Amino acid sequence: MKSIYKIVWLAAIVASSSGCASIVSKSNWPVTIHSDPSGANINIINRKGVEVYSGRTPATMKLKSGSGFFAKESYTVSFKMDGFQDKKVTLECKLNGWYIGNVVFGGLLGFLIIDPATGAMYKLENDFVEARMDRTDNATTMAPAGEHSLKILSKDDLPAEWAKHLVKL
Repeated sequence: MKSIYKIVWLAAIVASSSGCASIVSKSNWPVTIHSDPSGANINIINRKGVEVYSGRTPATMKLKSGSGFFAKESYTVSFKMDGFQDKKVTLECKLNGWYIGNVVFGGLLGFLIIDPATGAMYKLENDFVEARMDRTDNATTMAPAGEHSLKILSKDDLPAEWAKHLVKL
């Protein structure tokens, strides 16, 4: 009978010294970033103003969900490409459902110390970010190779060499 109490006591100590979200979940989350058109320069800045990633789309990286004890992280993703308007997208973190599991499994240490300290109490809201970038007014009128575009011109604005190819409808 004493050995059963020892096993129960040992299980209670182990359960109370771990964090549920830290065990079942994670504190670094993968996120994929795309842009339309592809190949935009991206910079990811965290809530403290520190650049955590710089590269081109498409890109996949892991981002932390915590920003300190009981603080969730947020990121600003900046998209830049010549001929297109800059774009910014905010990426937020939210409460991880596994954190509530500490009430049943993780105990007080997991609820108040372990998961808040590791950042596992939060998770990224989105694992995919896509930005559609609009052309700027001063962008070239020629479409990049492989893309088609339509531009309507007045007859008076046509170059003389084009005018001779006009067909009356």
